[in-house]
Amino acid sequence: MSDSAPWLVVGLGNPGPAYAGHRHNVGFLVADELASRAGVRFGAPRGMRSDVAETRLTASGIGGVGADAAKVILVKPRTFMNDSGAAVRKLAAFHKVPPDHVIAIHDELDLEPGQLRLKVGGGDNGHNGLRSLRSHLGTGDFARVRFGIGRPPGRMSVHDWVLSDFPVRDRTDLALEVDRAAGAVEILINEGLAQAQNRYNS
Repeated sequence: MSDSAPWLVVGLGNPGPAYAGHRHNVGFLVADELASRAGVRFGAPRGMRSDVAETRLTASGIGGVGADAAKVILVKPRTFMNDSGAAVRKLAAFHKVPPDHVIAIHDELDLEPGQLRLKVGGGDNGHNGLRSLRSHLGTGDFARVRFGIGRPPGRMSVHDWVLSDFPVRDRTDLALEVDRAAGAVEILINEGLAQAQNRYNS
């Protein structure tokens, strides 16, 4: 990995309050948690089509300062999910971030709720946000934090499932899972993929 490059941590989701609580928006929730930990707020840089918050990460955590601090750019694209890559490509070019310093946080149908998996590379498994990132970055070789949401019950369509809110009874568990995913991002940047997988892959 290109050690001196900044990290682009991309929460995938759809913009606007109508989508805020949807399963498809877990990436936004994790990005918000990281910003909260760092004590930074999202702004909308001119021409970037994203909400962006910049911070630094040290061994002591996100928002830290020191000689070992890595620059971290938290991103919530303002495009819809299926065009996320266009926003990410602009930011990556502007900040000179190579694909191996991009981390995408996304909902994952093939993992049960409460499961988390980290990996680098692979296909998009029907996920429009990942497909867009691969297309615009020209590679799939970026890190993914896969946040389990499970498959829809009965005959419910995948589309309806991902664009529906988490039930109220699951909100406490959801907060814990968002916290875990944010921790996984920090370990991934600080200690590398293998360490993050050992600690968080469930």
